[in-house]
Amino acid sequence: MSTTQQEIMKRKDNILLNVLNVFNRSGNKGDDTTEEMAAEEISFLAESVEKNDSAMDVNEDDSMEMADNIARQCDMNTDIADIKIPQSATSTSSREPEWVRKTDKRQRNYQKTLNDSKSKETTAKSQIDESTSSINRKVQIPRLMESLVENEIVNRESIVKAMEIQRNGVDKRRWLDILVEDFGVDREKLFREVARYYNFDIVDPTAVMGNKDRLRFIKQALQSLSPFYYEMAVRRKVLPYELYTNGYDKLIVITPDTTHADVHTVAKAFQFQKYEIKFVTLNNWNELWRQLAFDQGAKQLGLDVGDFVESKGDDYDRELEKSLEEEVGRGKLSELVEGILIDAVRTGASDIHVVPKGSFRTEFHFRIDGQLSLWSAITDVRAEAIISVIKDRGKNLDRFEKFLSQDGYAQRVIDNTVIRFRFSTMPIYGSDMRSKLESVVIRILRGSETTTGVESLGMQKEQLDVFLKAINKPQGMVIFTGPTGSGKSTCQVASIKTIMDPSLNIVTIEDPVEYLIDGCRQIKLNHKLDFEGALRGLLRHDPDVVVIGEMRDKVTAEMAVKLANTGHLTFSTLHTNDSVSAITRLYNMGIEPFLLAYTINAIVAQRLVRKLCDRCKMVDENVDVDLLTEFGLSTKEIEETTFYKPVGCGYCIKGYRGRTGIFEVLTMTKEMRQTILKSKDCVDEDALRAHALKNGMHTLKDSALNLVKQGIISIDIVAGLAIED
Repeated sequence: MSTTQQEIMKRKDNILLNVLNVFNRSGNKGDDTTEEMAAEEISFLAESVEKNDSAMDVNEDDSMEMADNIARQCDMNTDIADIKIPQSATSTSSREPEWVRKTDKRQRNYQKTLNDSKSKETTAKSQIDESTSSINRKVQIPRLMESLVENEIVNRESIVKAMEIQRNGVDKRRWLDILVEDFGVDREKLFREVARYYNFDIVDPTAVMGNKDRLRFIKQALQSLSPFYYEMAVRRKVLPYELYTNGYDKLIVITPDTTHADVHTVAKAFQFQKYEIKFVTLNNWNELWRQLAFDQGAKQLGLDVGDFVESKGDDYDRELEKSLEEEVGRGKLSELVEGILIDAVRTGASDIHVVPKGSFRTEFHFRIDGQLSLWSAITDVRAEAIISVIKDRGKNLDRFEKFLSQDGYAQRVIDNTVIRFRFSTMPIYGSDMRSKLESVVIRILRGSETTTGVESLGMQKEQLDVFLKAINKPQGMVIFTGPTGSGKSTCQVASIKTIMDPSLNIVTIEDPVEYLIDGCRQIKLNHKLDFEGALRGLLRHDPDVVVIGEMRDKVTAEMAVKLANTGHLTFSTLHTNDSVSAITRLYNMGIEPFLLAYTINAIVAQRLVRKLCDRCKMVDENVDVDLLTEFGLSTKEIEETTFYKPVGCGYCIKGYRGRTGIFEVLTMTKEMRQTILKSKDCVDEDALRAHALKNGMHTLKDSALNLVKQGIISIDIVAGLAIED
């Protein structure tokens, strides 16, 4: 390479380095927007290239690459054609940006550009346009994209297609988002590589979890934002992390998307002198966000006692109603109830139990991972007032009716996700007989988006193969059975999503509807159309697949069996302890044996069990060998298995985090059909179970012990299931 060429390359590198330094400094200034500085730098670059003599010329491709790098550093979604040169970069005005004045060399170059003639300005614009048209003519792969390809994060064809979608699309998505949403690229790997490429530090927030002081700082910093910036911080997943004070205050901000322009906007809104953006994985961000909600749990939610009126006197009822009206009218109480709903969603609770414990004590219990635990209590407001405000949050609830059971519903957008709530109220006794107390249970329904296919349910491979074969048959019945809260509805939705196809007419009849499933026709029951009437009308609605929420009685069971026997694939649920018991339950309802024998494809019994926390679980050296032997484990299996026990840390709840399913999948065989057909007064369950085991069925206990061997659950969980073969 000649000396002249080396000078050209050195000049290009210096220009780009100056641009990057400007962008890095721009995060801590509010004088000029990033787009203005990018446009000014492009204008300077283009004119400098144009006016230099031939020995310093830079060809079109190099100029285009530099301009493209500038635009990508400004915003990953910005096209060169979208950047407009501001008047400040081309006019003869004396105003100079602050970043130019900071460096003498840059000031001289900038002043020289301002003093150029009108023809120079036109030439600069034309060169930018020429570079832009060149980009449009030929899709180039910048260095970041080359890095993604080299590290096998994504292939080159997907990147080119994503750039074309971005250029031709109307939704203005970034090509990174297009790769994740349209091409299924692993989000964490993609954004981690982007962060590494731009030298963003990677943070592990484990040390913060459970640290009340650190969590309190994060919460206080978030609460200092205005509602607009708070909503933007939640939407873009931006959290303040820690504050450095070394002569000046520098805020560390963490996010799983370090290159989004809104991250800088949120970081500036915290109003610290300086800030630094660091990368955190999406899973860790979600867990930290959950910890922020947990930081409030199990404490008294105090309100100003003086803000509310405590009424006493002879005319109790009249004074009580007056007091309640005053308390309900306070905005603080409404905000508190809304905060409880938000906390429940963020902590992953499935239910909220509102339990009055007296006239002036109301407890809130969250059911998390199947366990009910006290979350908070209000001790300075009348319980009737709190219940009235909760009723006001939902529809179809009358807060003045205190002697009937009521059902209602509500919908909220929490953390940019639509959440539905199902309310149930019931009058209860209290220590003060004059109080009209009610218990309220709120079921949290997060939507079917959280449920994917049956592969995510946790079935063993043998069970999954048998189950997939059963649900892909054109007709027959698939029954899900288990106690309340065992995941039957979730399993049902996962099955529907697995077989869903535009060529199928899938109709559901549920009361209530727990999940809204896109692609299904979900019948809306009302006071004029009951469950039985909907089932009768369904036969004339030309269904291919029918989902019946629950076979409650003989009428619904007969209709479900009739649908399965007339060429429809039918899904439904029952409340029995195991799969074989479902056959006995239907037989006792009055279903004919020949219908049971030839319409059932599969029966799935299931339970949900708590998983051990991967971060703190500990090897259990003192296992009860007699108990393990009683469960059916051989001496060899006990010796070869590493057993774990719960410990507890800031990441989990008493050593457990999350739940998984255990399953028992029963399919019909010729011997089982013969046994059912021979039934007279009752079904021989022992014979059916023996045939099923011979056919390779794994029982609930087998599935649970398999999870114990894998170190996913503890042996105590198996002992607490009370299941028998």
